[in-house]
Amino acid sequence: MTAVTSDDRSEQDVERSDIEKATDRSFIWGTGILAIAVAAVLLWIAAQVATEAMPAIQTIGLDFLTRSTWDPVDDIYGILPAIYGTLISSLIAILLAVPIGLACAIVLSENFLPISIRTPLTFLIELLAAIPSVVYGLWGIYVLIPFIEPIGNWLHDNFGWFPLFSTPYQGPGMLPAGIVLAIMILPILTVIARDSLAALPTNLRWGSYGIGATRWRTIFSVLIPAAFSGIVGGIMLALGRALGETMAVTLVIGNSTDLNFSVLAPSVTISSLLASQFAEASGLQEDALFYAGLILFAITLIVNILAEIIVLRVKKY
Repeated sequence: MTAVTSDDRSEQDVERSDIEKATDRSFIWGTGILAIAVAAVLLWIAAQVATEAMPAIQTIGLDFLTRSTWDPVDDIYGILPAIYGTLISSLIAILLAVPIGLACAIVLSENFLPISIRTPLTFLIELLAAIPSVVYGLWGIYVLIPFIEPIGNWLHDNFGWFPLFSTPYQGPGMLPAGIVLAIMILPILTVIARDSLAALPTNLRWGSYGIGATRWRTIFSVLIPAAFSGIVGGIMLALGRALGETMAVTLVIGNSTDLNFSVLAPSVTISSLLASQFAEASGLQEDALFYAGLILFAITLIVNILAEIIVLRVKKY
């Protein structure tokens, strides 16, 4: 056998170190190129949509954002009802999904239930994300809309003086769309919040228990504030999903282009407007739909920028 001298070992170490350094540099360059490619694809999509929307931008201008009439016959187009429907349906979804999702995350991340029960519950919640959106829409038509009819009638009968409930319940509308969206974004919000809570150091829990805090005091005063940046990131990601959801919303919202502030009346979102009219559109109507898609693109971009700002500010504290 040939003995391996210290000089041989040092040469092998140097050689291995050089290979590792080259691998690291290649990985960094590769990931950087892929990141730039993703950004380039995003800009390319935005440029293509803007190019197709340019005739409508030149013809309609910024009045497109303030008009409430969508009339392909007379070539009068306004996106205000769709913007309102997009924002309000997503707001309803977030208001419903955040407390439920956070509660589920707490139950699944803490030792409230045996692991034999928590694991199937986690799987079932994650399984909600695998259901096709059109199935949610069909469920909303045949199950949800009839189910919430008494609630809609009660809201109109008792709070009809309030603009959000001023019209009688008409079945398809903003309220069922918001509920369907809440169910669809629940897995995203729950999983991210659960992972954020589960990733916290255990000494936070035991330190809180050590100074005499109860379990619930520890959860709401220590754990949730510590995981707040991750929870906010999950909320914003879920909001982005709600803003862009198409098929399920198209089936349950009613697709009325009239501006109505009531959540009990049929409405429209930008995505449902595109889905319901693009196949038959031509001329200025098609350009206006591209313009609407550009507006939706800008809204989602603004939401993501705000999410980054909020997360960064929360991390500072």
